[in-house]
Amino acid sequence: MKVYSDVTQFRGSHFDFGYAQGRYLRESNVLINRQKGWKTRKPRFYTNVQEAKQAYMRFTPGIWDELLGLQEALELPMEEILRNFGNYRVNAKPGGCSILTGTDFMVRNYDYNPITYDGRYSFFQPTDQGYAMMGPASRVTGRMDGMNEKGLSMGYNFMQRRRPGDGFICYMIGRIILETCATVDDAIQLLKEIPHRGSFSYVVMDPSGESYVVETTARSVGVRESNICTNHFEILTHENRYNLDDSLRRKNLIEKNGKPDITAGEAFCLMNDTKRDIFSKLYGSWAGTIHTAAYFPKELKAWFSLGGDQDPIVFDFGDWLKGNDIEVEKITGELDSEIELANM
Repeated sequence: MKVYSDVTQFRGSHFDFGYAQGRYLRESNVLINRQKGWKTRKPRFYTNVQEAKQAYMRFTPGIWDELLGLQEALELPMEEILRNFGNYRVNAKPGGCSILTGTDFMVRNYDYNPITYDGRYSFFQPTDQGYAMMGPASRVTGRMDGMNEKGLSMGYNFMQRRRPGDGFICYMIGRIILETCATVDDAIQLLKEIPHRGSFSYVVMDPSGESYVVETTARSVGVRESNICTNHFEILTHENRYNLDDSLRRKNLIEKNGKPDITAGEAFCLMNDTKRDIFSKLYGSWAGTIHTAAYFPKELKAWFSLGGDQDPIVFDFGDWLKGNDIEVEKITGELDSEIELANM
């Protein structure tokens, strides 16, 4: 199936950004599909508006303003805004994902179910607070991976869904990392402090070339320096899911092929080539590769492709930060699946 992501660009306040996204949603199928999803499954969570507001105001008040802008544009109750876009106290389905970092790059496969995928690649430069960032949007306000103006790059991998807690989920935590952190040390400190809803590993890398895997659950956080991450913990092993076969298989493949001097191009092909057995087509099992992304913290550039066996689109984030808009309006690709993206 042919799929696409819109490239959106915004410079301004968080409230105005939220309002603009609300206007965008009114013209797309994302909101319709999100609301349709709640008719077929009841949410297994409850979000207290005041409690959520307090959490946002502590860690990232700008995003609360963004939610207020969304609310004004969509004319919906805040309870519904938080349920659909707040990314606070939401259960996540099991997923895949693989990440490899080199001396000056991070390459990541995002594996999930296409119906959850917004189909929007966002550039945002706030004028009120927080760092400018780029990356694919998730649940509108969240980010599944990305890079900010300081070169800090981030991606996360699902671990397990047992015993969730009260807190933010991966999409929003990824966004908050990009919005508020300048270095890997900043990101590690944030991940130790922020409340986690689920169990995920966050891979962070900055222009120093250091990359860390931060293992997180609602109960504890572990930090290790590493350049490979799939879908199992190596510190918090007691928190692992029961079946680790595919996660270990992909990790072993990456270790075998990810030689110390591997180039970014070789790493991207390793992840994106459908015949190399790391790219996944298990879309119906919530573990199919939707995109492959690469980030270059020193150069402030990124590569991105939808689907497998693709030549990536190159984004010059550094040039965009100087005020020069990205010319690409739409990213196209193809998935070996009949499941449509949320924007289709």
